[in-house]
Amino acid sequence: MGVLTLLFQLPFLPVQGVIRLGQLIEEQAEQELHDPASVRRQLEEAEQAHSAGEMSSEDVARAEAQAVGRLIQPAGTGAAQSRRTAIGADSHGRTTARSPQARR
Repeated sequence: MGVLTLLFQLPFLPVQGVIRLGQLIEEQAEQELHDPASVRRQLEEAEQAHSAGEMSSEDVARAEAQAVGRLIQPAGTGAAQSRRTAIGADSHGRTTARSPQARR
């Protein structure tokens, strides 16, 4: 039975590989987004731009709020997680069956 299953799954392996690659890229992007060193660099760049007169105080305050929000927001709750929830996918990206009544 394993050989028969493999024969049916074989055509889908490239698609599954591309999907997994996309998931890995997404995970890496999430890690970099919530990395404290990345947030620190963003804050330093905002301060340097403010010192050089390229940013107003309001822009610096917005950049600081955004950076703090990145640190506070847990990983996996960004746009990708919202997108998975909206299309009815579990935490591993697999589509889940939902009835029309469950979406309301």
